Amino acid sequence: MAARTSKTVVHAAIAGNLGIAVTKFAAAAFTGSSAMLSEGIHSLVDTGNGLLLLHGIRQSQRLPDEAHPFGSGKELYFWTLIVAILVFAIGGGISIYGGLLSVLHPQPLKDPTWNYAVLGLATIFEGITWTIAYREFRRVKGRLSYWTAMRISKDPTSFTVLLEDTAAMLGLAIAFVGIFFAHTFDIPQLDGAAAILIGVILATVGIVLAYKCKGLLIGEGVAPQTLESIRTITEADPAVARLVRALTMHFGPNDVLLTMEIQFQSELSAGAVASAIERLDQAIRSRHSEVRLIFLESQSIAALARKGAGTSGRPDG
Repeated sequence: MAARTSKTVVHAAIAGNLGIAVTKFAAAAFTGSSAMLSEGIHSLVDTGNGLLLLHGIRQSQRLPDEAHPFGSGKELYFWTLIVAILVFAIGGGISIYGGLLSVLHPQPLKDPTWNYAVLGLATIFEGITWTIAYREFRRVKGRLSYWTAMRISKDPTSFTVLLEDTAAMLGLAIAFVGIFFAHTFDIPQLDGAAAILIGVILATVGIVLAYKCKGLLIGEGVAPQTLESIRTITEADPAVARLVRALTMHFGPNDVLLTMEIQFQSELSAGAVASAIERLDQAIRSRHSEVRLIFLESQSIAALARKGAGTSGRPDG
C-alpha cells in the first residue's frame, strides 16, 4: 500500500513538472529572463528526479537472489542519493551560474507578460502536486513534527517530493519578485539575483536529501519506539529471562532485519526454547509487519548445545 501511494505522489510530480518545464522554457526564450530560465531548469530536473525515484522504487522491489540475499531494498536509497546530487549540481549549480552571468552581464528584460502568465499557471500546477505530497506526508508523519518525521523516515519518496515541491513554490515566488522589480525599476541585475537565490534554495535541498540518504545507505535501525515495542514483546514471554541485545537495520522502507540475543529461563528444555522462539517470531511479525528477517541467538540454547541437548540458535525469516 505504501509503495502504491509513493508511486502516486511521484507520478503526480512528474506530470506537473514536465508541463511546467515546457512553459517556463518558452517564457524564458520570449523574455530573456534568467530567473525564468532557472525555474525551467528546476522543473526539468524535478521531472528527471521523479523518473529516477520511480526507477528506484521498481528496483527495490526485486526479490532476493544469490547475489543479493537480503533483497534490493537499498536501491531506493541509492537512487534518492542520485536525485540529491542532481538537485544540488544541476538545479542549484546551473541556476547560480546563470544568475551570476545575468548580474555581471545584464540584458534588458523584454515584455514580462509571458513570465507572469507562466508563473501563474506554474503556481496552480505546482500547488496541486505540492498538496498531494503534503497530504501524503502528513498522513505518514502522524503526530510527529515535520522535521522529526523526515529525520526518522525510512521512505525517502515521502519527503523528497515534498521538499522539491516546497522549493519549487519558493522558487516561483522569488522569480515573480525578481522579474517584477527588475522590469519595474529597469534593474535587470535583480532578475539574476533571483536566479542565484533560487539556486541556493535548490542546493540546500540537495544537501539535506544527501545527508538523509547517507544515513539510510550506511544502515539505520528502526525508530526507538519500535525497538522498545520489540523489547516489550520479547521480555513479556514467560520463557524469556532477559533480552541481552536487539539490533535492527532497514533494507528498505518496509524491510527490516532483526537480530536478538536472548537469555531464556535456565530450566527450559530445548523443545520449550524452540516453542518460545516460534511464539516470539509470530508475536513480533504480527505487531511489526515490516520485520522481514529475524535471527535469534540464545545463551541457553548454546549451553544446551555444548551438553549435546540442543542447538546453537536459529535464523527465522
